[in-house]
Amino acid sequence: MTTITQNIATPSLPVSSWQANLALVLSYGDRGSRLTRNRHSGPLYVQKPFYPEGKDCAHIYLLHPPGGLVSGDTLDTYICLNSQAHGLVTTPGAAKMYKARPDEAIQRQNTVLEINNNAILEWFPMEAIVYPGALAELRTTIALTDNSHFIGWELSCFGLPASEAAFKQGQFKQQYRIEKNGIPIFMDSLNVIANSETDENLLLSGQAGMQSQTISGFFVAGPFEFSQSEKNDLLERLRDKILAAHQEKTIAVTYVNTLIVIRYLGKSAYVARQSFILLWEIIRPLLIGRKACSPRIWLT
Repeated sequence: MTTITQNIATPSLPVSSWQANLALVLSYGDRGSRLTRNRHSGPLYVQKPFYPEGKDCAHIYLLHPPGGLVSGDTLDTYICLNSQAHGLVTTPGAAKMYKARPDEAIQRQNTVLEINNNAILEWFPMEAIVYPGALAELRTTIALTDNSHFIGWELSCFGLPASEAAFKQGQFKQQYRIEKNGIPIFMDSLNVIANSETDENLLLSGQAGMQSQTISGFFVAGPFEFSQSEKNDLLERLRDKILAAHQEKTIAVTYVNTLIVIRYLGKSAYVARQSFILLWEIIRPLLIGRKACSPRIWLT
């Protein structure tokens, strides 16, 4: 079993900050996929796994009662799946990155996901809502080994459109990295800096950026071992599903380094999630041989 826990850094924190740590290990045995380690400090924890698909796949809900991060807060999450274990991890609600205090301490969320041989992790956190004036950093690292698989999504929502509060002040940095046996196979970085209430941010408004849309996200799954015809058939199925859902202007599908990558750019986190779920229902049986089974918490 490899370890990459050194990727999680613990910064010096202001007195008023709140740090939370969670470390989970799933192992596979005669009783299926079981949570063999569950350690936490601060307001970040798991109550128990659920098994709507039977013993081989554990559904896990990460709970963060405060519901958001203020200046100086840090959430560190480490999840390790030992050989043959299968976990589906989600959260009950959106993560909120609130407006920073005058001391401008950074709000951080660090996630390390380690997936060992023949293990499977499905990682579906709800969206991150970045409030105007937030100073937030999100870093996610996924480490794959031989014959392990990953399916996950990431969604970032800028500002509070319903309150007519655009993201004109603040900073958001996101780094997302998938590696296999230590070699990067997917990297995504988003760095949004808004410096004034009047200056227009080209990354948020420009044609080469977010085109004045408020929500950016992606879904990634793999690695796949495809023939050329199998790859083309899957891409066609996914694109047909997007057309049928009338989301062709907000969603694009590509195949990069053995991974299916689906990107969303639009104005609705709900539409993004529902679109990703529709495509997950196609991808999951092909990648891991299981029909899609939505966590019960998605229905509440």
